[in-house]
Amino acid sequence: MLLEALSAAILGLALAWAAAHRLPHRLPARVLVLPTGVAGALFGAFVTHTALGADSLLPNLVGAAAVSVASLSLLLRPAGRLRRRSATA
Repeated sequence: MLLEALSAAILGLALAWAAAHRLPHRLPARVLVLPTGVAGALFGAFVTHTALGADSLLPNLVGAAAVSVASLSLLLRPAGRLRRRSATA
């Protein structure tokens, strides 16, 4: 179980670092992005471990990656300025 948690934390950190590296203009500061990725991965590993049991490392890591990416996607901001048109135009 410790190996699963450590693997999920490293996976979440790697995903968060990749997102912060590829999309720095659309994400907040790395101080927020990196812990969000790790926390999402640990939560995803916990949920999949609870649902599937302790015998499956690979599905637990897939669940950790999915929840980590989902939590990181909540931090994304729009790419450009929002174009607002008036109601009369």
